[in-house]
Amino acid sequence: MSNEDTFSRKLMTAAAMLLFKSHRKPGVKGWELKHRLGKNYMKIIDALNSYLKRIGLEVKTVFEEGEDLDKARFYVTFAHPLTLSDLVTAGWSIDEVAVLAVTLSILASRGGKAPAKEVLEILQTKLPRWRAEAHLERAIRRGYIEKTEEDMLVIGWRTKVEIDQKELLKSLLEMKPEEAAEEDSKE
Repeated sequence: MSNEDTFSRKLMTAAAMLLFKSHRKPGVKGWELKHRLGKNYMKIIDALNSYLKRIGLEVKTVFEEGEDLDKARFYVTFAHPLTLSDLVTAGWSIDEVAVLAVTLSILASRGGKAPAKEVLEILQTKLPRWRAEAHLERAIRRGYIEKTEEDMLVIGWRTKVEIDQKELLKSLLEMKPEEAAEEDSKE
């Protein structure tokens, strides 16, 4: 078998490992890629990434324990953020997106965790309790938020992979309250 055939086979193996869920949690650990693809697995991941970028996808690496690639988790995600209409088409309601954005901003502002009770109290200022709880539970099931045994909410694996948290906070900080926006539009 030629080197080119071997590389193509490894590229297909990497794609299968990353695209098809084989664990409870999506993605593949670096050590798994190294075991199946060899010690130069990052060259294969880089080549796969260039193929995926042609169709709007990319391989993201999330470091869970330090900066060790073997302990990092690799995922395939969209290369560009989805628009609000894309999210609605995918089955998200505006309320769900808002609950997730508010919850993530609370968690980010408090070092990545906050008591569930406090988050619900804040959400209840805009939504009925039952709706806030339902949207929060859905975000937990989807992996964007995790709930600890101590009833604390923490940032979930999916947020780390799919959401640019710095960009989310920047967008929230740049938002103007409704009254200020109305005054600006009158001027």
